[in-house]
Amino acid sequence: MTSHGSRAVVLGAGMAGMLAASVLAGRVDEVVVVDRDRMPRGADPRRGLPQARHAHMLMSGGARVIEALVPGTVEAWLAAGARRIAVTEEMVLLGAQGWFPRRPGPHFLISCTRDLLDAVVRERVLALPRVALRDGTEAVQLLGDARRVAGVVVRDTGTGGVEDLAADLVVDASGRGSQSGRHLTRLGLPAVREETVDAGQVYATRLFQAPSGTERFPLVSLQPDARSGGPGRIGVLLPVEDGRWVITLAGTRGAEPTRDADGFEPFARRLRDPLLADLIARAEPLTDVHLTRATANRRRRFERLPDTPDGFVALGDAVATFNPVYGQGLSVVAHGAAALDRALRERRAHTAGFARHVQRSVARATGSPWDLATGEDLNYPATIGKSPPPTARLLRGYIQRLMRSATGNQAVLRALTEVMTLSAPLTRMVRPEVLVGVARGPGPDAQRGPSITAEERALCGLDGRR
Repeated sequence: MTSHGSRAVVLGAGMAGMLAASVLAGRVDEVVVVDRDRMPRGADPRRGLPQARHAHMLMSGGARVIEALVPGTVEAWLAAGARRIAVTEEMVLLGAQGWFPRRPGPHFLISCTRDLLDAVVRERVLALPRVALRDGTEAVQLLGDARRVAGVVVRDTGTGGVEDLAADLVVDASGRGSQSGRHLTRLGLPAVREETVDAGQVYATRLFQAPSGTERFPLVSLQPDARSGGPGRIGVLLPVEDGRWVITLAGTRGAEPTRDADGFEPFARRLRDPLLADLIARAEPLTDVHLTRATANRRRRFERLPDTPDGFVALGDAVATFNPVYGQGLSVVAHGAAALDRALRERRAHTAGFARHVQRSVARATGSPWDLATGEDLNYPATIGKSPPPTARLLRGYIQRLMRSATGNQAVLRALTEVMTLSAPLTRMVRPEVLVGVARGPGPDAQRGPSITAEERALCGLDGRR
């Protein structure tokens, strides 16, 4: 893709689309990013991303990849008000098997609103000389045939005008609503196989003004124990820019929260610990309750098409969406963009087999997070999805034991945080020292209760609590 007049078209101006554009910008003469939404100038909401109102965690494994692709991004996030939260030192975590200790370590997460995460990356990528944004524009169909995609037909959502955009490469980063499977069948390809695991999780989020003096307050996450046999209730407090808290409550099928503001705190009191409800009671609400029901794990197996067409690659949520509770979606998006970057370092995008090579690499980056998320969701009795094979059930049982051991065993906790922040592959969990730690269990050093400090309790008026 070094010939004169080469062009790549990226469908979607979200995180996946912007990262793809950054990868392509140095390798083609023109990158055109197409999105049906009008992009906001700053960190404001946009219509096509209603889930942005909920808590989003960008793990260090994803943040480091984004920093490598778009240098200076992490510093720009922090300068705009985001926080770098140390895992698990600055976190109060109740996992399925108990409370995790607060220990220093090399891993972290970027804590801010999703709108800020996107805005910083979008601004930096659109400043690149070869990247152009066509917002207010939607993809209508793909050009080409079953052997090669040659571009995309786009429509201006304002005027209705239609235009053919020829391209050497089309990257679908249009998100969970991607229509590429349908577009590919029009070119003569078979239907793209889809896999779905749906726990029926509903998310309810409200933005709060944090109490004065809580600028360094830890992230709080209360997870359910899927072994209880009933639905799971989840609560997360995410400190974000401007001294605010994003508090997200969620429940699987049979325990769904509602938009009722008066029911927000009572729902939190039905979690496994009242800590989050106590914090809600002492914070000032700034918004109504925002609800999202589209939380199913869904995976499109583009890599399994018998003949992957050249000139087309799918990335990000167009390939896989995850139940947001596991906090890995954005990091998986970053690793998918990194797979495209590695492929372009090895070969030119117009060569035969390039698209298939990238799609398989993206599938590998998706595999472990998919297994972890769906394996946990399948523990709930009302989850809709295909039963996993015996090997997957063994993995689920092992991970449950591992999470229990991590409440007191430092070696196991390190391995767990490396995998959950997407800083290491799933195989990290089966190294000899981890296997030994899991066999021994948490031991006498297990965390027995919430790891919130006396000072943190006092800041929020919780002095009398444990």
